[in-house]
Amino acid sequence: MHFQGTAGLYAAAALLRLLLFAFFPGLSDVLTARVEISTPVTSFKRLQEGLFLYNHNVSPYDGGVYHQAPLLLPLFSLLPDPSAYPIFTYILYIIIDLLSAEALFRIAEAGEASASRLFTSARKDRRWSGYIVAALFLFNPFTIATCMARPTSVFTTCAILHAIAKAIAGNSFTALLALSFATYLSMYPILLLPPLILLAYDRQYASKRASSLSRFAGINVIAVSFCLSVLFLGSYLLTGSWEFIASTYGIQLTLTDLTPNVGLWWYFFVEMFDSFRAFFLAVFWLHLSSYVGGLSIRIRSQPLAVLTILVGIFAIFKPYPSIADTTLFLAMVPLFRHVFPLMRYTFLSASTVLYSTFLGPAFYYLWIYAGSGNANFFYAITLVWSLGQSLLISDLTFAILRDEWEVERPEMVGKEIRQI
Repeated sequence: MHFQGTAGLYAAAALLRLLLFAFFPGLSDVLTARVEISTPVTSFKRLQEGLFLYNHNVSPYDGGVYHQAPLLLPLFSLLPDPSAYPIFTYILYIIIDLLSAEALFRIAEAGEASASRLFTSARKDRRWSGYIVAALFLFNPFTIATCMARPTSVFTTCAILHAIAKAIAGNSFTALLALSFATYLSMYPILLLPPLILLAYDRQYASKRASSLSRFAGINVIAVSFCLSVLFLGSYLLTGSWEFIASTYGIQLTLTDLTPNVGLWWYFFVEMFDSFRAFFLAVFWLHLSSYVGGLSIRIRSQPLAVLTILVGIFAIFKPYPSIADTTLFLAMVPLFRHVFPLMRYTFLSASTVLYSTFLGPAFYYLWIYAGSGNANFFYAITLVWSLGQSLLISDLTFAILRDEWEVERPEMVGKEIRQI
């Protein structure tokens, strides 16, 4: 029944994207070339180059340009040439956006953010409907820009949202299958496995509830391993070799492509001496993964909050981030409408993000095209971008913990606290 209520929303979002594609045909190619949206591991242009090699029976990984999952190639080979008939590619990306919005709608309607199995917020009635949450995602300018630029990160976003939606619905295997596909595409979503298992465990059907969390986790880890093995085997049969592992996942582990992006890694490793490179790669990856265990334990009662915070952290600290990763985080923040009154730095974080959004392209132009700046210009604004996201993540984390604390100690509701 809910589809009848959201059909108008989805139609309006699809129509807006089609109109932008139709009336601004060159805008898509402009956005595709933007380093803020396209990275070496998600770029649509690089996908086209890999597809050209694949269609001519040459390994797509020859030349070191294509760094994306092999199973994307048969999917896009079914579509007509994007340069001659781009409408089919546009429709595919619009459908992916709508599927992501549908998953968000289901997550919001479940009310898991404010009332989980182990925790119920005193503010649980102050939440937005799934319609509003889906609308905020579909009409977010970052979402629209990402759709028009056509990076393959939209498939990862869709898979992550469906994994969360299926876990909340009690379909643990389907959730893990979606997460496995997201991991296959982008690697980093495997770090979301612990909180996703906790979420799936909490939302099991009463008739199928596992008696032990450790047993449930073990079974699901095996299921994810099996799904990934099948995907890797399919990739091997498609390409005829295992070289895709080094080209797709090895580049993220070793950061061999230092193309500028909105992340923190590229400039740091441009300046890094080779003798220290391996050490700092290990440090950066250790830092990225270190949040998973601590957050999963500390906010055990709210696994959806853990997933949201981790998605935001990954949007800052992963090797090749883009605004598509920020879009996913911003899509999940409205699920926690009930803790918005507890957030303290909303204006500051929003202003910082908007500031860097407008100045980022200008600084990149000064560096690359005008020649009146250098790499420090662009890297400085990406630091501001990361600062804005960090403020939002830390503020949301504070609000979630404050809400939990007020439920445990009702006498402290409304009283000022100081962090020492």
